[in-house]
Order: sequence, then structure tokens, then C-alpha cells
Amino acid sequence: MAEGKLSGKVALVTGAAKRIGRSIALRLADEGADIVVNYATSKDEAEQVVAEITSRGRRAIAIQADVSKKSDVDKLFAQTDKEFGRLDILVNNAGIFYPAKFEELTEEQWDRIMNANLKSQFLCAQAAIPLLRRGAGQSHIVNISSLGGLLAWPAFTHYCVSKAGVIMLTRCLARALGPKILVNSVAPGTIQFPGEEPDKEYIRQVPLHRTGTGDDIADAVVFFVKSDFVTGQILPVDGGRTLV
Repeated sequence: MAEGKLSGKVALVTGAAKRIGRSIALRLADEGADIVVNYATSKDEAEQVVAEITSRGRRAIAIQADVSKKSDVDKLFAQTDKEFGRLDILVNNAGIFYPAKFEELTEEQWDRIMNANLKSQFLCAQAAIPLLRRGAGQSHIVNISSLGGLLAWPAFTHYCVSKAGVIMLTRCLARALGPKILVNSVAPGTIQFPGEEPDKEYIRQVPLHRTGTGDDIADAVVFFVKSDFVTGQILPVDGGRTLV
């Protein structure tokens, strides 16, 4: 494989075993980075991602960690440091999504989605800082948020609040960690993968008349991690949904 702009850099992607996280991990590897593939329960899928990356000539390891738990997060970054001795890019991708009527929303559901979507990004960013500051150049955090953090979806109030928190976390960290660490966020619209039922209403509504792909999100992540004068920004990747 030809050397990419990210050659020699190390990226950690949370929730990288499947879907968007997998797409991001593979794309960063194609750009030259070595990859830490974090997963919670999808061990087989994580190992498949590692195999794909190593077949492309990059180093990769899979590390199990529930990134909503500080003890797991501490171990994740300690293992990353031990294996690679550096970290240049953190992509906070892990998260969950499910509907619940607000009047029926339980405390357990609220806590679960806040822990998975927001607390995890706080914990990982905090744990990553010493490693991200170690290198000579700039380093990057990219938080995956959502259109749900920008638009009000009543059936997903808990989800929307968690992703709105991610957006404000991104902005606060960009001010707190600059100029060494640049922090940005990608806010996906509806992203679908082969075999999934097409979201016909979304396709009809948005100006580009299609749903997004994992590669669309990976492209946006790569834009941020190659940029050295962009921080604190939220980039909707949505086919124009925020215009409707």
C-alpha cells in the first residue's frame, strides 16, 4: 500500500467493529494510520476489521472495553500506549440509538443512553489527553454526534439530549485543548448499510434523495484529521436534511 498522509500516526476508534465505526477505521488505515479497534461485545467482528487492516499493510489491534466505564477506558488507553507508544487521533464513535416515548422513558433508559453516548466521549477524551499531547505535532479528537443533537425528535428525546451534549462537549474541548489538540464533530444523518430496508421518507425528503453510507462519514472524519486550522466545528453529513 502507498504511504498516506496519516502514515506513522495511530488512531483509536471506539465502537469500531461494525457499521460507521468499521468504515472509519478502515478508511483511516487506508490513509496510512495504524488502528486501535475498540469494541464492547462484538469480538468476532472486531477481529475481522483487524484482519482487513493488517492485510492492507497497517498495524491494528482489537481491544475490548465498555467505554462508558472509567476502569475499562483507563485500560484501553494503557494498552494503546503499551502497544504503540503514541496516539494521534481519537474517534469517539461508540453509541446506541433506540426510541422511547418521553412519558414512558425510564431512569434506566435515560442513564443507559447518556452513559453510552455522552459519558463515554468525556471519559475517552480525558484519558486520551496525555497521549495526544505527547507527540510533536497537532493531534485530533473527532466526536460522532448526530442530527439528533441539532433537531428535535420527540420519540428520541433521550438520544437527542445525549447528542446535543456531545456537540457542546466538542466545542468546550476545542477551546480547552487548543492549540495542540483539535476537536471537531461529525453529525450523521440517516446512514444505511447493505441489506437494510431503505428509509424511503428520508430519501424523498432530503435534497440529495439518498441516505448516507459509512464511507460518507469516514470521508468527513478524514477531512477533520487532515486539517490543521479547523477546530470546534460540527459538520452535518446528511444529504441536506438540515435544510428541510
